[in-house]
Amino acid sequence: MASTLPDVARHESSAIPLALNWVGMRGIAIPLMPGSPEIAPLAATADLAVDLPDPHAKGIHMSRLYRLLGTFAQHGELSPRSLQRLLRDMIESHADCGSRAARIGLEFGLLQQRPALRTAGLAGWKSYPVSVQAMHRGHATWVELAVRIQYSSTCPCSAALSRQAVRDAFAEDFSDTALVARGDVLDWISARASLATPHSQRSEAEVRIRLSADADALPLPALINCAETALATPVQTAVKRADEQAFALLNGANLMYVEDAARRLRWALEQHFSACSVSVSHHESLHPHDAVASCATPGWERMD
Repeated sequence: MASTLPDVARHESSAIPLALNWVGMRGIAIPLMPGSPEIAPLAATADLAVDLPDPHAKGIHMSRLYRLLGTFAQHGELSPRSLQRLLRDMIESHADCGSRAARIGLEFGLLQQRPALRTAGLAGWKSYPVSVQAMHRGHATWVELAVRIQYSSTCPCSAALSRQAVRDAFAEDFSDTALVARGDVLDWISARASLATPHSQRSEAEVRIRLSADADALPLPALINCAETALATPVQTAVKRADEQAFALLNGANLMYVEDAARRLRWALEQHFSACSVSVSHHESLHPHDAVASCATPGWERMD
């Protein structure tokens, strides 16, 4: 007859009696069902933890958390409501440790198909990094949804300097001509209008919103569309020359500093999702460093 296996976490006490804020696991690979017909099943990683308020408890029972996560991934659809149930189950599973709080973090890439700007029938896929953070403490549950958006930003100052350089060159080339023929102007533009061009760069925004714990779905497509519409210059997938020209026109019509991008995003998100937090970074082509800005709805606080 096999002997009972030892359970150190249950039967031994901590040598140093101190409570711990969080104990758990990080980077667990799981599949997720998004609960929306627009989104395919997701390959995700999960972080999960409970508090350990008992200073004498040796440790938590990590296998319990792992099994709860596996059941969640196998039978549940990803939503604030299902996360709330999982968090409560995590706390209940560690009642013998005195746990009163639980948290979970999920990260995955969301694939979305995006049409070309001009060419009919042309489209490509784009992956959006997504994170979901949820925590339950006492009688309250917090759920935050974040997504990173790539876009193009063209510097307003650089654009103004480029326009002045073109203007000065035009004035010099036709300094002896009182009246310039339309054809000569068009030829000059074709040959020299790009003698100075403003600098643009690939940029990135992280937008974060807080959701009701009773919500039945994550508004991922709506959040992405809101952010990309506000910025107006999201990076493209499949393009032909007509689409590249359309993208250049969008950049010219939406010159923006990093401050402009942050303000655009916060204003748009607050119209649709109430509270939000925004962080943007322009990966400068002029400098070897990035330009950054952030803002949030008054009273916004990140989860502990």
